[in-house]
Amino acid sequence: MSKRANPYLPQPGTIIDVVEETPAIKTFRVVLDDPEAMLDFRFLPGQVAQLSVFGAGEATFVINSPPTRMEYLQFTVLRTGEVTARLHALGVGDHVGVRGPLGNHFPVAQLRGRDLLFVGGGIGMAPLRTLLLYVLDNRADFGHLALLYGARTPQDFCFGEELATWGARRDIDVVRTVDAPAEGWDGRVGLVPHVLEELRPTAEGCTAVTCGPPVMIRFTVQALEKLGFGPERIVTTLERRMKCGVGLCGRCNIGSVLVCRDGPVFTKAELDLLPNDY
Repeated sequence: MSKRANPYLPQPGTIIDVVEETPAIKTFRVVLDDPEAMLDFRFLPGQVAQLSVFGAGEATFVINSPPTRMEYLQFTVLRTGEVTARLHALGVGDHVGVRGPLGNHFPVAQLRGRDLLFVGGGIGMAPLRTLLLYVLDNRADFGHLALLYGARTPQDFCFGEELATWGARRDIDVVRTVDAPAEGWDGRVGLVPHVLEELRPTAEGCTAVTCGPPVMIRFTVQALEKLGFGPERIVTTLERRMKCGVGLCGRCNIGSVLVCRDGPVFTKAELDLLPNDY
């Protein structure tokens, strides 16, 4: 039986690389120990997995490597509690458990042929990264691409080398912004929703995908609506609300919806049907 048949069964994996993105954020590249399980691992951009640290517990993270690049599975982790602190203490050669893929995914089939606007803040760039790389690896299937990425300071951007590479491409417009002026920073200054309104992207034929801190998502969605993006053309992901990942604990609910069962990816149209507490 293919190991992909049961995503709830933890698979042992080994960390093959660790990248320090910021003082509080690290990226881990993991390979499943069973080559057959690694070969059989199938997912789509936006899906998540649970990483377990033996003796500490597990937590949910988006798989931010794309399914078009399966040399390893990548997870970017903000140190916020016991499990993430234990993860940050691990290094190359250490072992973790991987349970997944879990949840739904970005609507890649419906995005084909459309212009795409990515709007990210802080570690919220992680879910956008997997979709953006998937799109770049299937570039002919999509229209114009634009990325607006904000951070508190220049030191808080993730994926710095990739940002430079994307910024040098002719087929994607990249804008970075920081919340306040900083020494040595000559790029945009301003909160993401404000800069978004200043840029005034064209809504016609375009879908916006946004992820970041909840307050950023809320005001970014409002800015997108002002710019003419309909609720069915605004997509976000709420994986930070997920707890057990399998719909048992009920702690990720928004009204009757469980983020781990029905998400973590939602359109604004879907969220409009729920209590306004996301």
